[in-house]
Amino acid sequence: MKLDILSERAKACAQKRRHAAGEDPQKRRQILDGAWQVFVDQGFDAASMNSICKAAGVSKGTLYVYFENKEDLFVALVEEKRKDFFDGIFERLADAGTIEERLFAYAMGLSTQLNSEEVIRAQRIVISVVERMPELGTRFYDAGARHFLSCLQDFLQRETEAGTLKVTDTELAAGQFVELSTTLTWRPRLFGRRPDAPSEDEIARVAKDAVRVFLAAYGT
Repeated sequence: MKLDILSERAKACAQKRRHAAGEDPQKRRQILDGAWQVFVDQGFDAASMNSICKAAGVSKGTLYVYFENKEDLFVALVEEKRKDFFDGIFERLADAGTIEERLFAYAMGLSTQLNSEEVIRAQRIVISVVERMPELGTRFYDAGARHFLSCLQDFLQRETEAGTLKVTDTELAAGQFVELSTTLTWRPRLFGRRPDAPSEDEIARVAKDAVRVFLAAYGT
């Protein structure tokens, strides 16, 4: 009887340690890390599920348990990178400080990340295939740009309700602020006109002027 009880306990512990198919976070992380390196090195078209399996150190069967196809895998990577790169930026809008200080901190963080090598490479990968695979571009945009624009819109709406800003079209205003914050930096980087990321001083200069122009239009 005692041995039976111990055996049942051992089985229960083993079951707790095991994850259902496709639900092991460490295995998923392993696949995403390997896939990112392949996509960056080879681009979306040249990357194969075989090369991703090799880089991640998993079997093809395991890979397909977690991701249906290469597109799903890439979009999952975009979502992961968005969290890594951009989620901390929104916290700057919630920090204590004047509206000028919070917008400046947001502009600094946004421009720094958009001009980073990893973000630039991801954007170039999507641009290279978007004509043939428009749905991939849509999913990439929704997981990245649309998300942080939506968060900025929410902030502008709250500040307008609080009387700090006077914004009637938050979607337009959010887009304008992003463009102001990345003037002459992000787009030249994206298309290879600027091989290196702008310096912190340049990003700060652009961000400071972006806040000035934005508040001239929407400040109270």
